[in-house]
Amino acid sequence: MTLFADPQKGRFVKRLNRFAIECMIDGIIVRAHLPNPGRLWELLLPGRTVYLTRQKGVGNRKTEYTAVAVERDETPIVLHTHRTNDAVKWLIEKRALHGLEDCEIVKPEATVGHSRFDFLLTRNGKPLLLEVKSCTLFGNTIAMFPDAITARGRKHLRELADLSRGGTETAVAFLCHWKRARWFLPDYHTDFDFARTVLESRNHVLMKPIAVEWSDTLSLSPQTRELFIPWDLIESEARDRGSYLIMLHLPSDMSVTVGKRGMVHFQKGYYIYVGSARKNLTQRVQRHLRRRKSFHWHIDYLREHADRCTALPVRSSTSLEHDLAAAVSAVADWSVPGFGSSDCSCDSHLFGMLQNPIENKRFIDLLLEFRINRLEKQL
Repeated sequence: MTLFADPQKGRFVKRLNRFAIECMIDGIIVRAHLPNPGRLWELLLPGRTVYLTRQKGVGNRKTEYTAVAVERDETPIVLHTHRTNDAVKWLIEKRALHGLEDCEIVKPEATVGHSRFDFLLTRNGKPLLLEVKSCTLFGNTIAMFPDAITARGRKHLRELADLSRGGTETAVAFLCHWKRARWFLPDYHTDFDFARTVLESRNHVLMKPIAVEWSDTLSLSPQTRELFIPWDLIESEARDRGSYLIMLHLPSDMSVTVGKRGMVHFQKGYYIYVGSARKNLTQRVQRHLRRRKSFHWHIDYLREHADRCTALPVRSSTSLEHDLAAAVSAVADWSVPGFGSSDCSCDSHLFGMLQNPIENKRFIDLLLEFRINRLEKQL
């Protein structure tokens, strides 16, 4: 099945906002619509090959181009979330959606109560409501969803579980655009509440993560693989504890008074702070993100002067803080000696980078390793 006519290739330059990117085609910078509001940090790295379609006369849109896929390891990953339903429709018709091979499509976009679900199916003469999610986050062999907080996804899961308790069959298909995937987990690092909702709904909603393969012409293969969900691992790891990274940006050089340490000079650039919380991790990182608070940790003093601040939790059942600090140190351009490490043997827990870490492949690989790939040893 081919969803996109005559895609052409370009090079990713930068993301402008949630729904727009800049690409280079034949040496010319063009703006492209991005039909995917996810973070996509692991995919949209500078220089990556992107697949673009072009449509002239697109009304009020600022660009004729649409970014529909991006390459990772020479494999195209489809980004167009709106076309994911078309792919699922085709797979259902081909009897290629595992666990739903005996279903027939009644209609797309079925409204029940105040919510709309992607498909109304029928199986053995009974209705089945199906919701579809596009999964573009994965490590080597583990796929995760979502890559950004999804209140809508959580709401849909709860509603499907309620409908199931009332006697209506319900299901969610997670379409993973990575043929090498073998396992699927909810991304409890990024959206802890969604992960807990998945666990709460597992006995009521049929969950089917499916790996698919796209060719370099963006044709979808009918060969699919159902991914295994390691429920015991999710139960043990999806707890509100673990380590975290706080990413900050200082717009200029400055000297800052840091508690008893006194005055510390910081050069402008990006900073990554490594911390941990044995419990209430969500509360801890939210506190770090706030500006106005009583100062307690070293990072509190620096936060007051940062113009940008992002938290990246790494939830785990074991302590990773020191390993994480060592790994960040290896990719950083400099460190601030003794910062945040007074209670351990680490030289520092604050590291600086000239480049935005989100645009640095080595940092993204580090994030994938600690959040996803290390779990392979437990499977």
